[in-house]
Amino acid sequence: MWPFKLWDVQDVAVFLSITLYMCHLAGAISIHSPERSLTRSVQENVFFSVDVTCIGIPTIQWTFMSGAVSRTIGTWQPGVYTNITVDYSSRVQPYNNGSMGLSDLRLQDAGYYVVTVTETEGNSKDAGLVLKVNEVLYEDLQYLSVAALALAGLAGLLMLLVWLVDKLYRKVVAWRRRKQMPENDATELQPL
Repeated sequence: MWPFKLWDVQDVAVFLSITLYMCHLAGAISIHSPERSLTRSVQENVFFSVDVTCIGIPTIQWTFMSGAVSRTIGTWQPGVYTNITVDYSSRVQPYNNGSMGLSDLRLQDAGYYVVTVTETEGNSKDAGLVLKVNEVLYEDLQYLSVAALALAGLAGLLMLLVWLVDKLYRKVVAWRRRKQMPENDATELQPL
């Protein structure tokens, strides 16, 4: 009646299982990040945006690397547990999609950040992001200009005070001289 054979349930199940297995072998973990290089200033916040997809519940681990320094920031499973290291406990905000927020940046935070996603089967994938932290120089200049202005005002006040003290001193000296001079009325004429 039908010129072609319809697939039965068993054929569909085999096809789906083969497809899932091939996806698994092809690396079913994907890490997508819109920005791989970020630049922020000291005391700002940064958001490392990544979108992690995989089969099952992934384990997400963030690591910081700079020069000879390498330290783990934290490890978490979405909705299961969060383990942030003591060095970062007050500054890191983990997100279920794999993203991480870091607040109150310091110059030492500049470097390479690696996110490692591991599936329950043991497969893993890494992605790296670079953070550059700039020192805020205009604040230093602002403090310097305010300090110079305050010192100039203090110097002007001191010069005014010295001038007033000098004027007072000259008046006191003139008043003492006048007081020590004999009165003209008491002068007697002597014969020659």
